[in-house]
Amino acid sequence: MSQTNLQIDQQGKLKHFLSIEGLNRQLLIDILDTAESFSGVAEQSVKKVPLLRGRTIVNLFFEASTRTRTTFEVAAKRLSADVLNLNISASSTIKGESLLDTLRNLEAMNCDMFVVRHGDSGAAHFIARHVAPHVSVINAGDGRHAHPTQAMLDMFTIRRHKGDDFGRLRVAIVGDLLHSRVARSQIHALNLLNTGEVRVVAPKTLLPKYAEDLGVKIYHDMDEGINDADVIIMLRLQRERMKGARLPSEHEYFQLYGLTEKRMQYAQKDVLVMHPGPINRGVEIESRVADGPHSVILQQVTHGIAVRMAVMSMAMQTQGSSHE
Repeated sequence: MSQTNLQIDQQGKLKHFLSIEGLNRQLLIDILDTAESFSGVAEQSVKKVPLLRGRTIVNLFFEASTRTRTTFEVAAKRLSADVLNLNISASSTIKGESLLDTLRNLEAMNCDMFVVRHGDSGAAHFIARHVAPHVSVINAGDGRHAHPTQAMLDMFTIRRHKGDDFGRLRVAIVGDLLHSRVARSQIHALNLLNTGEVRVVAPKTLLPKYAEDLGVKIYHDMDEGINDADVIIMLRLQRERMKGARLPSEHEYFQLYGLTEKRMQYAQKDVLVMHPGPINRGVEIESRVADGPHSVILQQVTHGIAVRMAVMSMAMQTQGSSHE
């Protein structure tokens, strides 16, 4: 079965959310529109809607995470689902139980959705291929491959500030693209939404070999790469995934690729500054920029809840039901 068919059911609706690849533009817009409908839930006196009442969602995080796991948990609870956070470090997987045996046991507890983060690329696809038909799988980040909900919350944030027409935007993605699952998903989403120009800005040692095939313009000079940019997305240096010396030093990296107030003069006056977090201040971005008027970094976190509510509700085929 192809990855496209794996994510979409026979009615063309979202079954699993594993990657941006294989989806179409209209489905991305549907996710953004559904997220918009949920964005006001946090302002209600009771921050819940009954859409997933009686459903059970399991957070299966094989990698450490605070922001992503927490926002998935908050999103599920705002949809009135029951949430289980499986502590992998204390689970039976370290006693020799296979991943499939763990899944079978969770299925036997009549769980409805697995939210999966794993260090190996393809792990979420593997799980989606082996779960029971009634279970949906959401990829919360797998290896260097994909982080589709992060990409969609980034698109949501851009649309909130810049409007529906991505065709007039220049978007620069800066930093460690080689190890970034977020950047890959962002690039696919930006291209599907017909973004006017998608740039990547990085040293050669932090670019994947196939970068030119992703439909982007490549820059190695930061000032040129962010010139007239409408959106600048900074990426975290993923030291934990680096093997060998890819950078002379973090100080030199900041001098060449760090986003500073002085460097912001090259971008548009109303440029958005984004970062998927966690931020390495003074390495990727200057604190005055991270906390400055152009930064929407904390808004990205807030929007992540609405976007994850949208994806979870759509994957359970409940979009269109009342959530008054």
